Order: sequence, then structure tokens, then C-alpha cells
Amino acid sequence: MRLIDTFGRVATDLRVSLTDRCTLRCTYCMPADGVPWLPSAEVLSDDEVVRLVRVAVERLGVTEVRLTGGEPTLRPGLVGLVARLAALRPRPELSLTTNGLSLARTAAALRAAGLDRVNVSLDTTDPARFAEITRRDRWHDVVAGLAAADAAGLAPVKVNAVLTRGLNDDEAPTLLRWCLERGYELRFIEQMPLDAQHGWNRSLMVTAAEILAALRAEFEITPAGDRGSAPAESFLIDGGPTTVGVIGSVTAPFCAACDRVRLTADGHVRNCLFAREESDLRTPLRGGADDDELAERWRKAVWGKRPGHGIGEPSFRQPERPMSAIGG
Repeated sequence: MRLIDTFGRVATDLRVSLTDRCTLRCTYCMPADGVPWLPSAEVLSDDEVVRLVRVAVERLGVTEVRLTGGEPTLRPGLVGLVARLAALRPRPELSLTTNGLSLARTAAALRAAGLDRVNVSLDTTDPARFAEITRRDRWHDVVAGLAAADAAGLAPVKVNAVLTRGLNDDEAPTLLRWCLERGYELRFIEQMPLDAQHGWNRSLMVTAAEILAALRAEFEITPAGDRGSAPAESFLIDGGPTTVGVIGSVTAPFCAACDRVRLTADGHVRNCLFAREESDLRTPLRGGADDDELAERWRKAVWGKRPGHGIGEPSFRQPERPMSAIGG
């Protein structure tokens, strides 16, 4: 049994949100005073997370598991949870998307527990701009976390950057050069309508085409070939082999090749970042459902996946849950 939708797409990449909480307040994600967090009783326990991931891996063909948030390193016992997920058979590829603030302390332990790699969010090489974007003066902590991840062997270390017009839209070449000097893989992501305050403004989004134009002003940028189901389109830098990725989620959606499914911190299946529907697995899980029933509910949830996210269509409505509560 696999997670197949009516358009023939097969979901093999599971994004698991471990918490909706975060230590930053990025302007494009949430307001300065934050948002109401999920009550602790509604968040899946470690045992529940492991069981649902086991069902996905053993019965539904999931091969990659990415731990997300909010900020997943805020999850108590994260290292132990990673070790339990790494012990599943067949073993999934395990990665973590993080703001990097605590990686200097945890990278080595996470690697020893079985984590394969990390994606770290960093939108600027300027500490003052970082404080403006995130409302926290923690740039140096992120940089230290990236270095610790690299030293621990969480390779390739990937950096995710979001550019906002009038704020850091001039930094595409600077960010790329900074990452090249340190051996990190950079991926630019178009700003998406997933902010908690529902204030997304398309005019402030720096498009994939604009990012590539800025990079080509200083580098030779050429397509690296078919990206398959990967969200990022990869480009060779000055002939390669190093690459840079650009995720044009809004202007160049890759929905037709999407292989992702999401599990929220409170145990709901989302078959798209922009889905307005969710399928509850926590209630049957806590009600005594066996693995067969959970797998069937999950399969039905993915079966109804829409053909695309619909951004730009008159009927599009931003989902109620923000990115911090969905998990990237």
C-alpha cells in the first residue's frame, strides 16, 4: 500500500512537525508578539510520533522523514526521538529543518543519534538585518550552529533563504558567496502566503526569476538538469560542480511532481502546505485504532489531494494555520 492520489502522484517524503513553537518572530511568518500555541495535551507524544512514522515507513512506502516545526529543536528529548526514528526498518532518511539557534549545542548528539542532514534558515549575512527580520539578535548563534552541523557531518549543510523586497532583496549574490566560502548549499525560497497575520503581499515577494537575474549579474548560472520531485530547481555555479537552488513555489509551482505529505504536531495529515482540509489521526490513534486503520485513514487523506495549490486563482484562500503550525 502506498500514498497515491488521484493524479498518480506518490508521497514518499513525510514532513513531521514536532511543535508549533518558535524562538524567532520572522516578519514574514508571525507577528511580533507571536501566536497562541497548541496546548501540550494536543501535541503528539514521542510514542505517538514514532508509531505514526512507523506506520508511514512500514506500510505506506515513506522513505524520507523531515522533522520540522515551528522550531523542532524546542522539542524536549529530540535526540532520543531521532534515535528511535533512525531505528525503524526500513530506515528512512532523516533530516531536520531548523533556525539553527541551538545547533552549536546539539549537532553532534543529533548526528550520533542518526540524523542525516539539516536545513538551516538564514536570510541575511548582516547581523543587524537579521535582527530586523527575526526580531531577535541571534545571527551569531545561527552561524555557530551551521559550523557545528558541518563539523558533526550533517552534510550537505543546506541554507534556506527568503528574500523580501525592500528589506534584503539585494543579498542574493552576497548570500551565495557567503555559503560558497563555507561549503554550504544555498536554496532561495519565494515568500509564500503562510504568515500567521495573513498579511502576505505578492508585491513584496522577490520572484525566482528576479533571484536568478541577480545571481547571473555576478555568476555564471546554468540549469543543472531535471530536478525530479525536488522542490528546488538546481543551477550550476560557474560551470559546477557546486549548485544553488531556487524554489519558485508561487511563480513556478512544482505541484505536478510533488511527493510530500505532512503530519502536524497535533496529529493531522495535510496533503499540501496550502490545503484547507486536514485528516485527524490523533483521535483514532488515542482511541485504540490499530495500524491497519491508521494506514487506511492516511491513504484516504492523500487520495483526495488537489492538483495544485491554486495561488493566483480567484478561489484561493490562505489556510488558517500558518507555516509555524503546519511544518515546512
